[in-house]
Formats: sequence, structure tokens, C-alpha cells
Amino acid sequence: MEIEVNGKNIQLSEAGWMEDLSEWNEDIAVKIAAEVEDIPELSEEHWDIIKLTRSAFEDLNQVAEPRKFMKMMKAEFGKDRSTNKYIFSLFPKGGLIKSANKIAGLPRPKGCS
Repeated sequence: MEIEVNGKNIQLSEAGWMEDLSEWNEDIAVKIAAEVEDIPELSEEHWDIIKLTRSAFEDLNQVAEPRKFMKMMKAEFGKDRSTNKYIFSLFPKGGLIKSANKIAGLPRPKGCS
């Protein structure tokens, strides 16, 4: 699968994960959100999670597991914005693991389709 962003073709796996993570930028995130994850517009709340997932990946050198990520979200955004229900309200197709990480241009976590 591939998407076109700003005149450049970006290769994705069949499930929509980026093949070359170094190509990621916010325009690509918007396109993956719309075309792969059926999220027509990324709000500030979406971006908060996307940026935190990328930051966690840079710090840990791996995709944060959901429980650890929820603790990070609670510290950053408070109790109301740190639940699975909240994340699924923003990323209904796959939550943190399948949607937010994909849109953030992170590698597919082990055991994730």
C-alpha cells in the first residue's frame, strides 16, 4: 500500500504501518489518519497523544506498552485524559496500539497486526 503526501509516495504495509519510519512528518500523520484510520481531522487532543507516543519512543527506544503509556498520560494530561476509553474516543479503530502509534509513524508493536 502507498499514500501520496506532498508529491511523494510513502510506502505502507498492508495494515498501514510506515515502511520507512524516517520519512514521518505531520503531513504524513494527517494522511494516515484520514486514509488508513478513518479520522478525517486530527484535533489538538489527537496531537497531544501522537507527540507523547513519539516522545516515549525516543526516550525508551521502543513503543511504550499501554499501561506505562497511561501513567505517562496521567502525569502529562491528568486523570480524565489518561484512560483507554478516552484514547478509543479519539482513535476508535484501534486505540493506542494500532491507531495512535501508526499515525505517529512508530514501528508496529510485537504481536500487533
